Amino acid sequence: MSKSRTEAFSDGVFAVAITLLIFNVQVPPGGTSLRTALVAMWPSYVSYIVSFATIGIIWVNHHAVFRAVRRVDRPYLYLNLFLLMTVAFIPFPTALLGRALQAGHDANLAAAVYGMTMTLMSIGFSMLWAYMGFHPDLLSEALTSQQIRASWPRFSSGVLIYLGATALAFVSAVVSLIAYAAVALYYIFDQLQAPAEDEEATAIPEAEERL
Repeated sequence: MSKSRTEAFSDGVFAVAITLLIFNVQVPPGGTSLRTALVAMWPSYVSYIVSFATIGIIWVNHHAVFRAVRRVDRPYLYLNLFLLMTVAFIPFPTALLGRALQAGHDANLAAAVYGMTMTLMSIGFSMLWAYMGFHPDLLSEALTSQQIRASWPRFSSGVLIYLGATALAFVSAVVSLIAYAAVALYYIFDQLQAPAEDEEATAIPEAEERL
């Protein structure tokens, strides 16, 4: 199947999920000092920033995944749906964690729920990438299944890190939130480097054109 509808649908889910995050940051109630109320809402700001950055980086890497394929099949679509399901769920644990930290109780459990959501998201991404590695007929001409499988550990390492951060949530919710942010920073970088031969092949025509 063509990948165009899958990309369009995925972009729509990402757009909705990332927009819903702002509804977790609500105007403080009246009757109290506005400055005090705004300062007390810091958990909502931090959890919003971490989740917004995470969904944004997932979206960027999702584009990298679809750059590597030229078409999709039914199992690929279902794996992509699983990933999107976890992404669409992220606003819920974001609100849960922000409110629990602000309330001062149940923050450890809320941070663990957040971490399990991120772990499931990372598993979905890992399965999607692994499936591509064993189905070379889906890949674009610029990539091989060997290159996909070789880069799989970098894509899937987030699963273990998220699990560790989830366990850390029962020790300190704040430290686990910092760990979740660190995972997002790791995935800012492209985990699939362009093959050297492709870069050389691109550079040769450019050099000839200049001549």
